[in-house]
Amino acid sequence: MKRILFFLFVVVLGVFARGQEHIPELEDYQNFMNSKTLVLLEKNPMSDFNLVIKDVMENTWTITPYEFIDDAEFEAFRNNSDYSFLLITKAAFERDRTKARYNFLSLLMAERAKKVRDMPDLCSLPLGYVQVEDDSYSYKIEAFIRFIQNHVKLMMGDPSLIGKNPFKYYNRTMRDDLENKTLYLTKKDLAKDIDTESEIRDVYPHDFEIVEPEEVARAIADKRENVVFLHKVGPEKTRIRARVYKMLVGAGDPHFYYFDYEMMKKAQDDAFQKKDLKKIR
Repeated sequence: MKRILFFLFVVVLGVFARGQEHIPELEDYQNFMNSKTLVLLEKNPMSDFNLVIKDVMENTWTITPYEFIDDAEFEAFRNNSDYSFLLITKAAFERDRTKARYNFLSLLMAERAKKVRDMPDLCSLPLGYVQVEDDSYSYKIEAFIRFIQNHVKLMMGDPSLIGKNPFKYYNRTMRDDLENKTLYLTKKDLAKDIDTESEIRDVYPHDFEIVEPEEVARAIADKRENVVFLHKVGPEKTRIRARVYKMLVGAGDPHFYYFDYEMMKKAQDDAFQKKDLKKIR
């Protein structure tokens, strides 16, 4: 099975709705709540996703029953409405001349669809470029799983948000809460003009720390509700110049506090920028 989803329309998020015909409806979320979620493991048994997802699901997933499956089982069950699927999908934007491909963590609802890309997409999040090693995001998956479950509950509680760009909602409602959080930033993700504490302090008035990825992982494992961390998706040191996603995610709570993306024009654009700090201060 090819795990490639071609996104036909570029929306602000570019992942929650893969094209107008794929926008989920309230019924899809209701069906999900009555489903069993099948977690599709990667073909490589030593992938970082496979190494972490079993513990993450046991410790974090509470919304539906679940079990782990392989590709053959996915093909056998993906048309059966008793099931939903949590998996890593590979995506490319049809009109993107860079031909960049991205890994997403996707929650899909089973449907009698000829292709995987036609299945209702309840929630998908950008993890990283396909060419970038998955250890750049695997330690964050527990926080993403918390968010996905909370997002489903939000859509169920307020169906008027279904079909809209949800990150407009998150940016509008959660950003002000950052003043009560400690923002964790990793130096490798920061633009050169804000990669020191003094440079950040000149722009950002709230608590923050420049930390190593291991400290972000500990904050997620400890469920530190006072911590929000940066998840940046970019090409890293590969030659592709395409989208750079920037998300601020709760380490202990199931919320997103900021989401944005931009197309790269130069290598230096692959970073969290001073203009991003100005947007959240």
